[in-house]
Amino acid sequence: MIGVRGVEKSFGKEKVLKGVSLDIPPAEVFGLLGPSGSGKTTLIRILAGTLAADRGEVTLDGVRMPRRESLGRIGFMPQEDALYKDLSGQDNLRFFGRLYGLRGPRLRGRIDDVLALTGLSGDARKRVANYSGGMRKRLSLATALLHDPDVLLLDEPTVGIDPVLRRTIWEEFARLRAQGRTLLVTTHVMEEADRCDRAGLLYGGDLIACGPVADLKASAPGGTLEGLFFQAAG
Repeated sequence: MIGVRGVEKSFGKEKVLKGVSLDIPPAEVFGLLGPSGSGKTTLIRILAGTLAADRGEVTLDGVRMPRRESLGRIGFMPQEDALYKDLSGQDNLRFFGRLYGLRGPRLRGRIDDVLALTGLSGDARKRVANYSGGMRKRLSLATALLHDPDVLLLDEPTVGIDPVLRRTIWEEFARLRAQGRTLLVTTHVMEEADRCDRAGLLYGGDLIACGPVADLKASAPGGTLEGLFFQAAG
C-alpha cells in the first residue's frame, strides 16, 4: 500500500503541490493524470525519494519513506533518462542490476527479458549515445523493471514509443499487476487512463478527482476525463 498524506511542495514562490492525499493499494495500476505543469513529476519524485516534500508524508506498507531498506522494492523511471551514454544499453543494465544485487545467471536472464520486452535486443550492444530519444526512453523503462520490484513508479513511460510497442508494454503492466505488483503511471494522454484500474487527476497542484476510471468518466461533463479538467479550469 502506498500512502500519501497532505503532501505539499513549493519551488520558490510557486506552490506545485497543495496538500495531496491518496492511497494506492497493492496489485493496482494507478494512473496519475494531468496536463504539463500540474505537479505529476514532482509528486512521483517525492514518492521515489529523489525529492523531499515540504510538508506531509509518504508511506510504503505503513513505513515512512524514504527508507534505505525499502528502496530496493521500488523501480523508478524518471521522465528524463539517467543513463550512462558512453556505455552500451546492455552494460547500463548490467551496472544497474549489480547495484540491485543481481549476479550471474539471474542478472543475465533479467537483462534478456527486459531487452526483449522493450524491443531493444537487437540494439543491446550499441552505445547509448547513439540511441534515439525513444530508445533511451525504452532503456530507462527496462532499467526500472530490471530487478522485478514490488512497486513501479513510471513517469510518462510511453512517450515517444510507437503504438505497437506501447500496447506490448501496457500488456506487461497488466501482467505485473496480476502478479501482485503495484504500478503508478503518470501520463497526460487521457486514452491511457482506460488501461488503469483507478486514476487521480492533478490540476494546478490539487488532486481534483480520484477513483475508478469508469466512475470518474460517469461523473464528468460529457463523459470524458477531459471534462473534469475543463470543469476545474472554470
